[in-house]
Amino acid sequence: MSVDVLDRLSEIDQADAVRCARTLLRRPLVRTGGQESELLPLIYRHRAVLSELFAGILGYRLVVERRFARLYKSGPGHDATRGEATLTPRGYAYLALTLASLTGVGQQTLLSRLVTAIRSAAADADIEVSDDLGELRAIASALRYLVSLGVLTETEGTVTGEDEALLTIDTTLLGQLVAGPLGVATTPSELIALAARPGPRGVEHALRRRLVENPVTHYADLADDEAAWLRKRARAESRLLERCFGLVAEVRHEGIAVTDPEDYLTDVSFPGQSTVARVALLALPDLLSSGEQRDGWVAVPVERVTTVCDELVDAYPAAWSKLMVASIPKLVDDVLQLLLSLGLARQAEDGAWLLSPAAHRWAPEPDGAPKQDEEPVPEPEPGWSLFDHEGETR
Repeated sequence: MSVDVLDRLSEIDQADAVRCARTLLRRPLVRTGGQESELLPLIYRHRAVLSELFAGILGYRLVVERRFARLYKSGPGHDATRGEATLTPRGYAYLALTLASLTGVGQQTLLSRLVTAIRSAAADADIEVSDDLGELRAIASALRYLVSLGVLTETEGTVTGEDEALLTIDTTLLGQLVAGPLGVATTPSELIALAARPGPRGVEHALRRRLVENPVTHYADLADDEAAWLRKRARAESRLLERCFGLVAEVRHEGIAVTDPEDYLTDVSFPGQSTVARVALLALPDLLSSGEQRDGWVAVPVERVTTVCDELVDAYPAAWSKLMVASIPKLVDDVLQLLLSLGLARQAEDGAWLLSPAAHRWAPEPDGAPKQDEEPVPEPEPGWSLFDHEGETR
């Protein structure tokens, strides 16, 4: 197994390689002048080990040069919870159009010329564009994102300023951005499908990617062959994730939850300090105990979620941000979207929300010991569910 590559290193080098691997999982593009660029020399030093590690364990390709490192992770597929928060769907469209336009402008261009090229590319793709404020903001968001990646440098002026700006293009980084096979795909949907396809080891790579990139993996969501493979190798895969990436896996009856003890690879912290996170945490016990069971998941109508959230807001009026609880429907939507991003909820075809059995592990407990005349609560049977103790999801 490719993890054996770590055995060839000293303990210090093993720790450094794991640190680099974790950094690349969080930041698939590490570049000079960017975030955590101080690790580039270390990544370059261990580039052979890291390349073998990612290729063997996850089926990911790693490109390392002295001034950047690019990890080609699998595409998002149909996971609606991933993406760049600063980009709307229209912003993503302009990002794609900008990348297409930049391939033919050389190493420097004026902002006005780039915008003209973007509009021309949109026309070639039969995409309607306008000059309204929403369109301008979408273009600006796409350009700002490329500036943050280092693909564009604002040599004079800014991409969001009212005056003309001179932009410098890093053509090397530009060529490293797109992960999907542009030369093979003939349609956008095919490009997404090809970018999200499993690695060369099929089920093995697909499931490891799922464990690393998602906080909870339910056996019920897997194909029969995938579920059988993961059940058989659950303990071994847990040790593998901890050895290579510092992740801790909790193996239970319904599936596997993966956490990062250091929270470095945590996408969304839960429990959290925000009003939405605290309301979601406190609402879970009532929601989990009041719904019908559907294949281990708890079905809860939106009306029930609304009632529970409304009761919490009324019971503790001073505990919440007034802005966040000003609209209960908006609060309910935020709570459900948070649980969705954590893998703890999904929407059924009939409109009800299904809560994962893993949600039991975050059920809050009151401080203090029970009174002496109360019967102690029995311990849950080991190996039955994902709710034994508190923690944070990745």
